[in-house]
Amino acid sequence: MKILVISDTHGHAGRLWDVLNRTGQVDALIHCGDVEGQEDEIRDLADCPCYMVTGNNDWDSVLPDEITATIDDYRIWITHGHRYGVSLGPEMLRDEAESKGIDLCFFGHTHRPMVETENNLTLINPGSLTYPRQLGRKPTYVLITIDRDHGLHFEICELKK
Repeated sequence: MKILVISDTHGHAGRLWDVLNRTGQVDALIHCGDVEGQEDEIRDLADCPCYMVTGNNDWDSVLPDEITATIDDYRIWITHGHRYGVSLGPEMLRDEAESKGIDLCFFGHTHRPMVETENNLTLINPGSLTYPRQLGRKPTYVLITIDRDHGLHFEICELKK
């Protein structure tokens, strides 16, 4: 199974086209917020099950604030992260995810990619396809592969501007 994780596209869903041309078809897409009204365009481009949440710039969105679901054998939680102070660090988000019994916690907001595992919880932030803020400022996304033995493999990928 191949899962594409993106965030903070801020109205530039066309970047997803570039990502999909590189990754090929995916089995699921997770968008961690700041979609800015392009939910339908993203669903059409991805052509797979899409899990999308609101971000701090999605004022009139009908998307949920958070999603808790199960993918394969993993309990996932998707949130933008701004309500959990992620700009200051992931501690509050980690505490909340652990209290919910989550295996994989997806968030955005910081525009900085990270994959960090501690105590059977993995925090995943794909960064931003539009306005990256990490050193080098390259647009990023995360590609997750779940193998036949249900093992997880994470890759932070850069998209050429």
